[in-house]
Amino acid sequence: MPPPLAGGALALAAIALALGTFMQVLDSTIANVSLPTIAGNLGESTDTGTWVITSFAVANGIALPLTGWLMGRYGVVRTFVVSVALFTVASLLCGLAWNLSSLIFFRILQGAVSGPMIPGSQTLLIAIFAPQKRSLALGIWSMTTLVAPVMGPILGGYIADNYHWAWIFLINVPVGIFSVLVSWRFLKDRETPTRKLPIDKVGVLLLAFWVGSLQIVLDLGKNAGWFDDGLIVMFALFALIGFAAWVIWELTERHPVVDLSLFRNRNFTLGTIAFSLGYALFFANTLLLPLWLQTQLGYTATWAGLVAAPSGVVAVILTPFVAKISGKVDVRWLATIAFLAFATSFFMRGRLTADAAFVDFVLPMVVQGIAMSTYFLAMINISLDGIPPERVPSATGISNFARITAGSFAASLVTTMWDRRETLHQARLSEAATADNPAYRMATEQLHGFGLDTFQTAALATRQMIGQSYLLASIDLFTACGWLSLAMIALVWMARRPKPQTGPVAID
Repeated sequence: MPPPLAGGALALAAIALALGTFMQVLDSTIANVSLPTIAGNLGESTDTGTWVITSFAVANGIALPLTGWLMGRYGVVRTFVVSVALFTVASLLCGLAWNLSSLIFFRILQGAVSGPMIPGSQTLLIAIFAPQKRSLALGIWSMTTLVAPVMGPILGGYIADNYHWAWIFLINVPVGIFSVLVSWRFLKDRETPTRKLPIDKVGVLLLAFWVGSLQIVLDLGKNAGWFDDGLIVMFALFALIGFAAWVIWELTERHPVVDLSLFRNRNFTLGTIAFSLGYALFFANTLLLPLWLQTQLGYTATWAGLVAAPSGVVAVILTPFVAKISGKVDVRWLATIAFLAFATSFFMRGRLTADAAFVDFVLPMVVQGIAMSTYFLAMINISLDGIPPERVPSATGISNFARITAGSFAASLVTTMWDRRETLHQARLSEAATADNPAYRMATEQLHGFGLDTFQTAALATRQMIGQSYLLASIDLFTACGWLSLAMIALVWMARRPKPQTGPVAID
């Protein structure tokens, strides 16, 4: 087993590996705020343009669970480096896309080759640090994983507002080249043993079938009225039946493409569930806040992204300190702090008003930064507790797959619930907007006094009503997320206390 890296070699290798994670996570969010710009530039509607997002998510979701097999067959280092190299090429092709169809195809390619990037960087970071510094390695990984979703909307919004949308993808090229060259330079002699593993073709096909069906439901369900539409019902059944068949096959296959037996480990199961549900709440709010700011409050894509920036800054500052103490304390307490901070942040957002200033939106994000600095680190330590080193790639692949799938669910669910709660509140407000209501009558008389006619007064009142309804809907969802975050604490304490990370960490 090669000794851990040290000095400049360790620093450069850690940066290169962290950038591998950063690029992949960044590309899952950077196009979100730029979608109207991309679709409009290519002559397509925004609804059609959503395939730019979902095509990447589907391909990545299918590729992630295959990480364990790929690394066992070709080695961790080789798999990671080739994945980053192919991702860089796919990013270049996305930037050069000439129409929506070509962009979607290249995004599918980008998602398919990026599967090993997150688990690979996580596994290799653990391997190159000394055993007593494993928490620091996980801290670096978690910091990049948390900052990237925050940076995505900021960077994507700025590029969309000031440059051609192609730069959203082209910025990956120099970063990817650096990551490939440095990773191979310092890690090529640390390749893990390989073994000829038969590929589980049936498992791969079933995985692609149910994940693809599920993503179609999540992507098209909102506009189709969810289960009021026959096509959505059909694909939901495909996803359910395909998932059941896949689980049965993987549990009985001699060489499964995804090692589901890892769920026999209590901490892996509970950690993965808490990891996924917590990330779903985080991702839902990461999507909801800029959506509300841009569609209802008049914020540009750039300023909506800047509201989220403090959470990333706080996470970057605190994570190294959290990493240092994580080996000395019960990480379940760190997880508790994370969920308490998440809940506080969500409850603070639940108290926002129609005349909230920029700073009122920023302060909850500062508190969220505290949660981000402890959340990933704690969840990873709990999930990987008791997992043998040779099974870490499979464990990280499954864990990240569950997390990203939960994020996809949350993205579709929160936008649907937001619109439905708005409709409910608007109906209630409309009941009060009658001439019989003294407050409404006084408001309309004041508007008439400003020279507005009856039609203009009604239009302005309706617009204000819609804005107030979305405010109330946002408050409802923020508050619900706060209570759900508190509920996650109980799940964390059902896990056993993870052992201190002081043993061997290299992958054999």
